[in-house]
Amino acid sequence: MATPHRDTELRRTFPAFGPRAATADDVPFAATWWGNAWVDALEQGALDAKRVARGRGYADQGHVDAITVTPGLVLAYVRGSRPRPYRVQVRVRTLEGEDWARFLDTAADRPGHIAALLDKELPQSLADSGVPLLPGPGDLAPRCSCPDSGHPCKHAAALCYQMARLLDTDPFVLLLLRGRGEKELLDALSRRSAARAARAAQERQPRSLPGVRAADALAPRRLPALPRPLPALAHPEQPPVYPAAPGGPDPFALDQLATDAAARAHALLTTGHDPVGELTLWQDAVRLAAARPGSGLTAATRTLYATLATAADRTPADLARAVAAWRQGGLAGLAVLEEAWDPPAGRFDRARPLLLAADLPAFRPWRNRLTHPRGHVQLRLGLDGLWYAYESELDQDDWWPRGTPDLDPVGALTGTGLGTPDDS
Repeated sequence: MATPHRDTELRRTFPAFGPRAATADDVPFAATWWGNAWVDALEQGALDAKRVARGRGYADQGHVDAITVTPGLVLAYVRGSRPRPYRVQVRVRTLEGEDWARFLDTAADRPGHIAALLDKELPQSLADSGVPLLPGPGDLAPRCSCPDSGHPCKHAAALCYQMARLLDTDPFVLLLLRGRGEKELLDALSRRSAARAARAAQERQPRSLPGVRAADALAPRRLPALPRPLPALAHPEQPPVYPAAPGGPDPFALDQLATDAAARAHALLTTGHDPVGELTLWQDAVRLAAARPGSGLTAATRTLYATLATAADRTPADLARAVAAWRQGGLAGLAVLEEAWDPPAGRFDRARPLLLAADLPAFRPWRNRLTHPRGHVQLRLGLDGLWYAYESELDQDDWWPRGTPDLDPVGALTGTGLGTPDDS
């Protein structure tokens, strides 16, 4: 019934969600505040709480097929007690031009709003800007092909619950439902940001200076001493916003490079040392990827990982593992991941008795590494004297950094939950 190949800017079809474990009615159904706001509009506007509860059960059981979203309309087929599924639609009022202008002005006022939307987050301050993005009680208008005349019926309630899960993953679906597609909105925000930046730059331009005679300008004179340099800023400034343009550079990559350049310039100005100057190409690629903000691998982050990995002649999987090591211990953590070395007697030799004293089993030593006899936990001694914990699937030899490094090998394990009596 779903036709994703027919998707356009103003028509998107999303695959069905699978079944999930049912939760108590007092536990929020959605994972985000805006998804739960959608659920509140459904539950507070319902005339029969029992029908809504049955619809929540249908959603948990995966009875809702693929969902199609267009401006003002959500459409899906919901499987009920009969063999043939029911056609369900939920209508929502689209926003007018004045509402969209107010929304775009509010979003463009703060670069953080645009960054949050690109990271699939909906800031509370943006939703509270006076534009009715989220529906209230009675704003959802359901309609179903079943004979039940309830408002809503359980099939429409199930679709509304699954719509909340869809909004969790992508708030641009809510904006599409209100009448604007993602590309159209991002293009409009880019134009507004560029126009504001141009106006601000024009306002900062100095006034024209009065003319000076050439004879006066070339006459020998003693120049005054240069003024003292201004005090260094406490932190690097926010880079400008780079609008996307057809055939132009990637604005996300430009933002990444500008932010990194500002941080390096600030370090040079305040310390006289460039923290990046001595890194290899691979180490710098890992550093740039580790500095990428946001949660999870978004489309922009995946593109960044693929580009950096290709430039360093590595795979995106290699880069992801190296990023985890960098976030664990910086350059020293990356060295622990990639280099095995022979530690001198002393600190390394004392580690195994300490582990045995903590009721842990006898770890197998190899160079600077101690491995659990079951092969799922490992400790690595870094050149900085810290112990780094690693974890792998049993018998897989696929080690990933975990937790925070520690001077104490037992602390490095217990701080991650890996070193417990059950591991003995």
